[in-house]
Amino acid sequence: MVKGIDEPDARGRTGLDQAGRDLEGNPDVVVTDVELLAAGWHVLRKTTFDYRHADGRWTTEHRETYDRGNGATILLYDTSRGTVLLARQFRYPVYVNGHPDGMLIEAAAGLLDDDDPETAIRREAAEELGVAVGELEHVFDVYMSPGSVTERLHFYAAPYDPATRTSEGGGLADDGEDITVLELPFAEALAMTRDGRIADAKTIMLLQWAAISGPFANSLK
Repeated sequence: MVKGIDEPDARGRTGLDQAGRDLEGNPDVVVTDVELLAAGWHVLRKTTFDYRHADGRWTTEHRETYDRGNGATILLYDTSRGTVLLARQFRYPVYVNGHPDGMLIEAAAGLLDDDDPETAIRREAAEELGVAVGELEHVFDVYMSPGSVTERLHFYAAPYDPATRTSEGGGLADDGEDITVLELPFAEALAMTRDGRIADAKTIMLLQWAAISGPFANSLK
């Protein structure tokens, strides 16, 4: 009996070695084997597939994929005061890879778990930033690291104001979250993407969208 395959893992999942075996959308890719390498909170697989190149050659390829589920992120903005609401928290992966202290400034985000993207991002905005989100604007959906990570991230934006800030935020202590809520002038946040103080991809993408075609586009012209 192997956990995650024929015995439930810590999250109650089985059959984790079946992902991709039924893919039929691309006739030039034929999955032949899926090996479960690790099943902790997320899942690491090694997939073997036959691939037909443009010149007609078939080769056998191997890829490792990290499956952490899909997620959602949101930029909260107040155009009347020219501000955005962001989170600051410790991220060990960036700390171990050259970030000075691992304290990353980010847009609120989280995994979908069993929710749809809109429900999930409303939950995350409430937990992390203490905001009850009203009407949502869908911005785009992006594969953030397609070379090895399966995650697709759903991007949203929404207005906020003092009346919609229903709590102090800060995240869930039971999940190990220790988040500082930052309210920044939009112009300053955008400048922080240029000088490296904001180095998170999803946050940079949302701030640039806001400047180019989003809520602050006209204010910067």
